[in-house]
Amino acid sequence: MFKINYLVVFSLIFFSLTISAKKFNTVKVGMCADVHLPTMHDSEYRITTFIDAMKKEKPDFIIELGDFGTPEPKYAKYFDIWNSFSGDKYHVIGNHEMDGGTSREKAIEYRNMQTGHYSFQKNGFSFIVLDGNDKKNPEAKGYKQFIGPEQVSWLKTELAKASGPIVIFSHQGLSFYKGVEENYGVENYQQIQDLLAAHNAQNPTTKVVACFNGHTHLDWAENINGIWYITITSMSYHWLGENYESIRYSAEIDKNFKWIKYTAPFKEPLFTTVEISTKGTIKIAGKKTEWVGPTPWELGYPEEQKKYMRPAISKRNLKF
Repeated sequence: MFKINYLVVFSLIFFSLTISAKKFNTVKVGMCADVHLPTMHDSEYRITTFIDAMKKEKPDFIIELGDFGTPEPKYAKYFDIWNSFSGDKYHVIGNHEMDGGTSREKAIEYRNMQTGHYSFQKNGFSFIVLDGNDKKNPEAKGYKQFIGPEQVSWLKTELAKASGPIVIFSHQGLSFYKGVEENYGVENYQQIQDLLAAHNAQNPTTKVVACFNGHTHLDWAENINGIWYITITSMSYHWLGENYESIRYSAEIDKNFKWIKYTAPFKEPLFTTVEISTKGTIKIAGKKTEWVGPTPWELGYPEEQKKYMRPAISKRNLKF
């Protein structure tokens, strides 16, 4: 006759209760990238829509991934709208923060930041913000895509002292992407990737799980050596360039906002929330809209870019 082994049953129940009682940390982030406030005629609507949504969503913090705007008085109201979010909020320094002759130092000071690279803790996670605008050499001109030796040394220190899973934010990506007119990603992306992979190999409980960036205005995610490299597309548009010019709004708007005709704007502002859990999941809520006027492909833009370009932030459920 079958006999019940109460010790085995008790052990299974205890094990089940132990597993179910395990505490997982979760952090919710409100995220946008490449707002480009000076470029768009409806910038106030776009940034207001994001902040209003975040006031309802109540994430643990919000962050913009660079190319927000320059510290000119006429853009001050946009920064005021951003600062109306009562929770924690963070900036990443993009390359267009220095447009119009503004220095990186002035851009950092205007945002009440100490430096362009910094770290913070939230809900058991360690967050690191990088500044990809370092000069590769003193003679470097134009926009930069580089993380210099001093910042690399700082990054090593931050990785070593992390107390939980690590998430990295940057404007320029930490992976390589070949664009139509230029290449994207910090020039020493391979050095940074190798550094992160080496850290993970030695530190499984404080490993880097994801790196988020903007800059390319693309919608993309790829896993490299167990780390997710995720590009969040622009809130406002995809840049096409002079070869794909199109007047999408009125003649008056085109006159006052001269760069819009070289873009493929998004009808509604794009942004998202991202939930990261120590269960090993990254959930990107995503958001969809549509192009204003002709699509890039109707203007002859290379169709191979369809893999990365869309008027959307894709909904994703990623595992690490």
